[in-house]
Amino acid sequence: MKSPVPSIMIPAAEIQQRVQELAELVSQEYADRNLTLLGVMTGSLMFLADFMRHLNVPHQVGIIQASSYVGQVTTPGNLKVNLDFLPCLAGRHVLLIDDILDTGQTLAQLQEKVKVLQPASIQTATLLWKKSRTTHAVEPDYFGFEIEDRFVVGYGLDYNDDYRHLPDICELTESLS
Repeated sequence: MKSPVPSIMIPAAEIQQRVQELAELVSQEYADRNLTLLGVMTGSLMFLADFMRHLNVPHQVGIIQASSYVGQVTTPGNLKVNLDFLPCLAGRHVLLIDDILDTGQTLAQLQEKVKVLQPASIQTATLLWKKSRTTHAVEPDYFGFEIEDRFVVGYGLDYNDDYRHLPDICELTESLS
């Protein structure tokens, strides 16, 4: 089977510039607070790593394994979550880091699950936001780019676990069926 061909939507240099800007905003807001970053794996891996490099405040890092897209699926299904690898969040300020806000299902459910662990606060940062598709009452506190309803890959985002390695955000321009 021939793989779909990605077409660059947001170039790597533009992504890096925006990630740095977001990290500067977060550094200012959390200058005097105990911050914990929670990266939603696996899609946020590159965003989380680059974001951390630009932060100018002490912080802890944890990961949440969560997915509502499995294999070649291009629409969200049931959310699967693993919170087993989290540091202690009680009394800490948490920033959930995710690659993309689509319907909002994942972010809304993760916020509820993290609240049970008694953090001082929970905010969210996503690299991409498909605002036109958001159906849950959730908005990111920080986001990199608002994009149209396109299926995108690269910079950690995948299709059937491929394309994560691309430095740019790309749209798949051929049929995914």
